[in-house]
Amino acid sequence: MTTSSAVQRPERAPFKAWMVWLVASLFYLYEMVLRVSPSVMTEGLTQDFHVSATSLGVLVSFYYFAYVPLQVPCGLIVDKFGTRKIVTLSTLICILGTYLFAESQNLWLAQIGRFLIGAGSACAFISCLKVSAEWFRPHQFALVAGLSNMMGTLGSTFAGRPLATLVQNYGWRPTTLMLATAGFLVAIMSWFCIQDNPTPTEQEKHDAPKLWPSLQEVVKNKQIWLAAVVGGFMYLPISAFSELWAVPFLINTYQINSELASTANVMLFLGMAIGGPIAAWLAKYCQNYVKVMRLSALATAVLFTAIACAQWLPLNIMFVILLLAGMTIGGQVLCFTCAKNNTSHEISGTTVAFTNAIVMMSGVIFQPLLGLILDMAWDGKISAAGHRIYSESNYQIAILAVPICLFASAFILRWVKDSYSTEE
Repeated sequence: MTTSSAVQRPERAPFKAWMVWLVASLFYLYEMVLRVSPSVMTEGLTQDFHVSATSLGVLVSFYYFAYVPLQVPCGLIVDKFGTRKIVTLSTLICILGTYLFAESQNLWLAQIGRFLIGAGSACAFISCLKVSAEWFRPHQFALVAGLSNMMGTLGSTFAGRPLATLVQNYGWRPTTLMLATAGFLVAIMSWFCIQDNPTPTEQEKHDAPKLWPSLQEVVKNKQIWLAAVVGGFMYLPISAFSELWAVPFLINTYQINSELASTANVMLFLGMAIGGPIAAWLAKYCQNYVKVMRLSALATAVLFTAIACAQWLPLNIMFVILLLAGMTIGGQVLCFTCAKNNTSHEISGTTVAFTNAIVMMSGVIFQPLLGLILDMAWDGKISAAGHRIYSESNYQIAILAVPICLFASAFILRWVKDSYSTEE
C-alpha cells in the first residue's frame, strides 16, 4: 500500500505547514551540528583523551550506538504521541549530552555524552519526514524530504569552518558548551511552534498505529530493506568520511590548517544541500526514483575515487570535486521516499525510522572501520607529542572503501522497485 493511496489528505494552510516544518527541521540542523562537530575537534580530542584513530572512531560513533537502535522506537513514538512533545524532549536530551561531553575528563564519560547526544538526535530526521507526511500532499514528500536534508547539511556546514574557528580561538570544550546553550532556544521554539496533525480524518483516528503490528509490517517488507541498504551505502561519504575523517585527511594531504580543511569539507555538505532538491526535481521530471538514485551513486563513486587519490589533485580542484560529490549524493534522500511509498500513511514514522536506522548503521560500522584500516596500514611513524602519524597512502587505502560501497549500492538498485506515483 502506498502512502498516497492510504487516505485523502485534508487541505493544510500553506504558511502554517511550512512554519511547522521549518521549526522541526531547525532541530535537525542543530543535531547535525552536534553530530559533525568532532570532525573539527580531532586534535583536541586525541590529545585530551590520549586515543588512537580506532579509539577516536569508537568515541565519535557512540553517537550512533544510541541513534541507530532508537530509530524504530522513535518512529513508533512519534507516530503515537506526535512531533511536538518528542522534539522538545529530544532537544533537552541533546543539551544534557553536550554539556556532559564538554565537561568530561575521561574517555568513558565523553562516550556517555556522545551516547546521549545520539539518543536525543534519534527523532530529528524522522520528525521532519513525519511533518512532511502530515502537512503536505504525497507528491510533495520527496521535495520536502530534500529540503529537510538541506537543513541538515546546513547544520553540517556550520560545523565546518565557523565551528573550527571557534575551536581554534576558544578550544573544543568552551565551543561545545556554547552549542549546548544554543539548544535551549531550539527547545523553546519546538514547544511553542510545532503543531501535530490538527485535523486527523476519521479513517486516521480509526487506524491509529499499534506499535508491534506496525513494526512487523515494516520489517517484513523486502523493498524497505533494499531501499534502506542502498541509502546506507550512499550515505557513507557523509557518515564515514565527512563526519570524522575528512578534515584530518585533508590536513595530512595538503599540509593545511584545520580551518581551511574544514572549509573544504563543507563543500561536500553544501553540495548535498543543493543536490537533495535537485534530485527530487529530477525524479519528478523522469518520473522514476531508482534511475536518479543509480545515477547519483555511480557519479559519486567516480568522484570519490578521485578524492581518494587526492595527492595528485591541486587543492582548488579538490574543493570543486567535493562540491560536485555532494551534489551527486543528493539522490540518497530518495531512499526514504521509496520506503515510505511502500507502506500506509499511518505508519510513515515507523517506516522512515526503520529506514534511517539501517542508513545510519553506516556510521556505526564505517567510522571505526576506516580508523581500523588506518591503524592497520600505519607504518609506525609517531609525532614528537607521541601521536600516530598517518601517511597519504594510509588514508587512500581507507577512503577507497567509500567508492566501493557506492558501486555496490548502484548494483543493488536493480532489485529495488520504483515507487514513483503521479497521484496528487
